[in-house]
Order: sequence, then structure tokens, then C-alpha cells
Amino acid sequence: MQYQSTRGASLGRFSDILLQGLAPDGGLAMPEHIPTIITAKNLHEWKTYNYADLAFAVMRHYIDDIPENDLRRILHRSYHESVFHSEAITPLTRLGDSHTYILELSNGPSLAFKDIAMQFLGNAMEYVLEARDQRLNILGATSGDTGSAAEYAMRGKARINVFMLSPHGRMSPFQQAQMYSLQDANIHNIAIEGVFDDCQDLVKAVNADAAYKSRHHIGAVNSINWARVLAQSVYYIKAYLALDLPEGAEVDYTVPSGNFGNIYAGYIAKRMGLPIAHLIVATNENDVLYHTLRSGEYRARPAADVAKTSSPSMDIGKASNFERYIYNISGDDSAQTAALWHTLEAGGTVSLKALGERIRASGFDAGRSSHADRLTTIRDVYEKYGRLIDPHTADGVHVARQWQAAHPSERPMICLETALPAKFEETVQEATGITAPRPERFRDIEQAPRRVEILPNDVTALKDYIARSLAQHQ
Repeated sequence: MQYQSTRGASLGRFSDILLQGLAPDGGLAMPEHIPTIITAKNLHEWKTYNYADLAFAVMRHYIDDIPENDLRRILHRSYHESVFHSEAITPLTRLGDSHTYILELSNGPSLAFKDIAMQFLGNAMEYVLEARDQRLNILGATSGDTGSAAEYAMRGKARINVFMLSPHGRMSPFQQAQMYSLQDANIHNIAIEGVFDDCQDLVKAVNADAAYKSRHHIGAVNSINWARVLAQSVYYIKAYLALDLPEGAEVDYTVPSGNFGNIYAGYIAKRMGLPIAHLIVATNENDVLYHTLRSGEYRARPAADVAKTSSPSMDIGKASNFERYIYNISGDDSAQTAALWHTLEAGGTVSLKALGERIRASGFDAGRSSHADRLTTIRDVYEKYGRLIDPHTADGVHVARQWQAAHPSERPMICLETALPAKFEETVQEATGITAPRPERFRDIEQAPRRVEILPNDVTALKDYIARSLAQHQ
């Protein structure tokens, strides 16, 4: 399988784009085609597979430059009960006798859904770097969960350094402590004086400096990395299989989304043949995706206008992975995608109305949630079902209920969980009056010593910091 950029550049094979991050032309890596691999026969056979074997059945179609036995070993190491504290890895549970299900994605090392892709990413990168006798310095941006998932996946890996940017003071206390308390020499936390979009812009600016990127071996693990999208598509299939539905029966998914990566993985699963009727984006007050899907016009929200909310991992004004989706529904038209995104990056508004019918045919819709909606939903789910959910998952459940009320159906609605409630203790306490339980390994983490560097929103300051840090560890 060859890969190319959404803006036209040829990028090589899987191992190349795994280490590369942003494409040289500013676009995102995509496979040359998305094969239809999900059939009724395969779904029947896959029901007996464990998670690692299911991941292999799906991902091997996109990864043909790692020997199959080695790929199996990487996947079995990544998706093991000892890592995810569950034999199912991503259990599916029903809310009472409703048609609503929660796909549990918070059983991993950092208690968030991003662990599922990141564990694979860490082990695959380690394998490729060892085979090539190379080193990699990962530069990423996080609004909360990507950072901790990446750091817990990469900590202690001899050939990898992680430089993770986060918005100073914008994450929950637990999220900050989870990242900043890591003492591993290869982990570098950088708090940027700005919002998440500023962090993301800095990552893009460093990647745009080809000489600097090459000299310092810069790579990426946030959702611009195709390997993460691919790995996340697997749990959509796993959830569908857990329902044990009649052949051809469709399901709906609601996904809390800010950067469009998690729900885009569902779109890839649908393109591969999974019977998905609708993919519903749940946004918070930063509702750019809601307005885009409803109006047909996409305009990034300036950093100064990004609200600070109680579902902070979705406090995002620019959805990076939306570029991949537009590339797909435009018929993989890299020239059109590049032109649209150049307009967007210049601060303009992109009209998608010419693609409106294709957007509707792809099954996407959107809803939005407020702080009051989150509190009500967390409280209601706890009182009715005895289950605590985090604020982002609450956004998803709230939007799912609204959508179901407007579109009555007996189709199963699967809501993707994003994190353990303990990561957002203050909001859960406000909603229910109780303190969310946390795993013993994270008891009193807020009091642990911290390693974090606070930097201005300035690309030169960031480049200097990375260069100094690497020089000190040579």
C-alpha cells in the first residue's frame, strides 16, 4: 500500500508515514485507496477473534512493509489484558433496556480512548526505528488526553523523545498532573501560553521548516498520524460485533469530537464496509463542526474565540482531520483539497455546499451540548443506571438522545466513551455530589513533583527549547 498527501505529494509506504507526521506539502497522509474488506462473511468469522487478531485482520491491508508475524506480535503486545485491564479491551455496555450503548475506551494506561491507538503507535514506532537504526523526536499538541496517552506509550523507549505541547492552565488538574508528573528523561512537557489551536499551529510551523524537521528528526503522534486513525477504526468494528446483530443490520454512532480524528476513524470503518447508518458529531460550546455540517460552510474559529469549557479536550477551533474527510468525499481530489485548505489557513471561509449531497450520503450529522447539558446528563445517567460518565462522554450521550428523539428508530446507538470520570473530578462532583473513583495507581497524583516548561506562543522559542534539550541528552 502506497500513501499520498491530501494535497498531492507521494509519501511512500506505511513505515515512512508512521514516522513522518505532517506531509512536506502541509497535507495529511492517506492510503492510495480504502479497500472494502468488511463483508458479512468476514463479520461472522471475526466474532470469534480477540481484539489483537481483529486488529490484524483489518490493519494488514494497510501495512504491507512489516512482516505479518512481526505485525501480529506488535498488535498482541499492544492489545493485551495486562495493558487495558479488560480481556475485551473495549467492552460494550448497554444503558438499561434503552437502545443506547456505551463503548468503553478508558481502560488503558492514561484512562482515555487515545490509549488504544497510542499503544500500537508506540510499539510500531519502536519496531521501525530499531529496524532502521534511527531515532525520532515526537512533537505533538494536546488538549488533554492525547498528551498523556502518547507519553505513557512512549516513556522509557530508548530511540524516542516526546515533546508535548499543552495549553497552559486549560487542562483539568488531573490531566495536568498525569502528564507533568512523569519523570522519564525522554518525556518533555511544554505548557504554551495560549489555547490548543496555538499549540497545534506551533506543531505545524515546526513541521513546515523542512530543514529543522530533518535535522532534528521530528515526527508526530497526534491525530494527524494516519496510524492512529487506522488503529481507532478497529474498535468501531469490535463494537458492532459485540451487538451480534442480524446480517446487514445498521447501527448509529455518536462521537464527542473536536479535532474530527475519532469520528473520522468511524467513517473509514464505514468506507471499509461496516454497516453504519449515521455518524453523529457531538460538540461542546466550541461548535465549529456543528455549524460546518449544518451550514455547509467551514471557517476555523480564532484562538481568542475558543471558549474554555468543562469538556476541555474539545476546546478546539480547527478540526485537523476534517481535511482528510473533505479529500475523501471530493473523490480524493488533492488539488481541490489543497485550494480549500489554503483558503482556510489564510483565515477565509470554505464553502462545502457543492459537496453537500456527498456529505449527507456519508451519514454525518451533528449536535451540540452546553455545561448545563453535561451536568444534567451526568446526573441522569448516574441516577438511572448507576454509571458515572465523564463530561465529554456526557456531550455524546446528550447529543445522541436529542438525535434519537428527532429520528425515532430501534437501531442501536453506540456512544463512544472518551475518558474515565476521575480525569474530570470537579465537573462530576458538581453534577452528582460524589467524587469519581480513580485507579489506585493515580491516587494523590496532583501532589506528585512536576516537570514542565512554560513557553510563550512563539515558534522560535519552541525550536530553541527542543534543540537545547536534544543537545543536553546527546
